[in-house]
Amino acid sequence: MSFTELYERLKKDKAQLMEKLEQLRSLRQPMTERREGSPFGKREEEADEVFELEKSLALEKKLLDSLKEIDHALEKYEAGTYGLCDSCGLPIERARLDALPQASLCLNCKARQTKSAKFVK
Repeated sequence: MSFTELYERLKKDKAQLMEKLEQLRSLRQPMTERREGSPFGKREEEADEVFELEKSLALEKKLLDSLKEIDHALEKYEAGTYGLCDSCGLPIERARLDALPQASLCLNCKARQTKSAKFVK
């Protein structure tokens, strides 16, 4: 795939993510809307609502993180630096970009980042 094709794919992926984010936010049930008829009463309803809200917020964070990565890749394309590693400046492997167009690190730098993250924990 050419960089132009990857750029178009990034724009398409961004639009899809934004649509998913909008759907997720519109489906979020306000805490004031209660289901009726639970045999265990209000506490079970509230626990269910909190659980669903936590799931929704976690998914929203994941979508926003992905959106941020895509925006960064689009900015790099427009600046003429797309395909170059943010860490070492060397070209990112073509197969990596084909698989993950928003990749901002080459495989070596990504592996180093992953290893250092394990030691921090």
